[in-house]
Amino acid sequence: MNIHLSLGPLISLIAGILILIMPKLLNFIVAIYLIVIGLIGLFGMGSLRIH
Repeated sequence: MNIHLSLGPLISLIAGILILIMPKLLNFIVAIYLIVIGLIGLFGMGSLRIH
């Protein structure tokens, strides 16, 4: 059984859990999420692969 995780949904899941635990971090978490997703979109997933 192989499990393949994409970076976008994984970051979304972590951000959502952190917001539930600490709602005061909402602005900070959203800003980081948007920056990371933007970087993934600009540079593509190819540059983020770990071999």
